[in-house]
Amino acid sequence: MFAVFCAIIVFMRLCVGACAVLLFGLCTFSPLFPQVPATQREKLVTLLARQGITDAKVLAAIGKVPRDVFVERFYLGSAYENTPLPIGDGQTVSQPFVVALMTQVLGLKGSERVLEVGTGSGYQTAVLACIAKEVFTVEIREGLAKKAQERLARLGYGNVHVRVGDGYRGWPEHAPFDAIMVTASAEKIPEPLLDQLAEGGKLIMPLGPALYSQDLTLVTKKDGRFHTSVLAEVAFVRMTGEAEGKSRPNPLREEGFRERDKAQ
Repeated sequence: MFAVFCAIIVFMRLCVGACAVLLFGLCTFSPLFPQVPATQREKLVTLLARQGITDAKVLAAIGKVPRDVFVERFYLGSAYENTPLPIGDGQTVSQPFVVALMTQVLGLKGSERVLEVGTGSGYQTAVLACIAKEVFTVEIREGLAKKAQERLARLGYGNVHVRVGDGYRGWPEHAPFDAIMVTASAEKIPEPLLDQLAEGGKLIMPLGPALYSQDLTLVTKKDGRFHTSVLAEVAFVRMTGEAEGKSRPNPLREEGFRERDKAQ
């Protein structure tokens, strides 16, 4: 009898161990058991590194910022997928690769003052704030601005300043800026933003007349002149406000020193 009892105990332990292994597998690989955000962020960082994001500061920021905090509840299951997601008011939070790429090309070292036009959900703002000294961000939609400000404050980003307003005019009271990022597309770069770019600074913005396809354009200011290059084809929502009524040619083209080096 004792031998039978011991055999039953051993069998029960084996069953418990097998169930534990099975449950671990389900939690790790099944969509029925979502992974913890930290694990999801690690996988996202690995994916972005494979896709060409090489700046260690940018990858660290992506790995630190909880994107799930910046998306609507309905899309929480997709928070760490490399895809844009709706955030309301006809706006979206950009896919992580585009967020990382736009941040990387600015070449931030940690001492910069950055202007962001188009706060949106605040996710891109948070990524910038992990690297830059200060981030000044302008959002034309008051509802989005307030939500973003609350999220950023709750997460402890004390180096971020949020303002409700038309980003076309930038934030002249705090200019010049070492870097400017515009997260909405327009046919031309707003002239006030060029005026607010510091010597040696960089501006990144999607440009083009098309609604679903624009050129992600990098502008560098050197010796008072603007040099531009096109990095990739992207799709951003349109810039609203004053930018909607500006359809004249880009001043960079008018002055004849736009250097277009489209990446293949």
